[in-house]
Amino acid sequence: MTPAPGPTPPTPTLPEELLLLALDPVRGKPLCRNRFLEYAMAGAALAELELQGRVAGQGGRFQLVNPLEPPDPVLAGVLRSLPAPGKGGGGSGASAKRWVRHAGRRVEGLYLDALVERGVLRRETRRFLGLLPYHRHPVVAKDLAALARTRFDAAERAGFPDPRSRSLAALVSASGLSRAIGTGRGSRSAMRHLVHDHWPAHAVLRNIRQDRANQSGGGG
Repeated sequence: MTPAPGPTPPTPTLPEELLLLALDPVRGKPLCRNRFLEYAMAGAALAELELQGRVAGQGGRFQLVNPLEPPDPVLAGVLRSLPAPGKGGGGSGASAKRWVRHAGRRVEGLYLDALVERGVLRRETRRFLGLLPYHRHPVVAKDLAALARTRFDAAERAGFPDPRSRSLAALVSASGLSRAIGTGRGSRSAMRHLVHDHWPAHAVLRNIRQDRANQSGGGG
């Protein structure tokens, strides 16, 4: 008698999917600058909340439209941290760029902690010059990382046909991950265009451009 199949694992949220794509599975190091990944993780959380109908954004600003907490506890924690309606510093909502900039490190940390706790990642603590501690997160559940890549590759071949895949592609492009994960030249061009159509990814890109300008002495 053939055993009944096990329960289907839940579809990962956009931040989880992005993190599995962004980490070198063996070394546990981000495939882009870590600060850029922090921005992208905050953007991915906003994009997931938008897909679930809990926030809405336009013109670089966003607002909470449904305070009902999602089932995912990490995403629910992110939702609770968002500015309440009318508290974002403007009548049309909060600045997506500002929120991504200030929330990025915390959001990334929440998802890293959650995936370590679930056994998807392993945390390794190392020391820079033998003094300053830092972490690496090699992938333990390599099947999940491979599945994330398979899903992304399939969406790329299909031209990113649905809102979720387009959001993920925009975030991958904005954070500078597209070349690192081996997308084709034509896809990279299409993904760059998607960034400007997706306000969370555009907020990520604006922060990255600000950092680069600051480093080159071209911005304050």
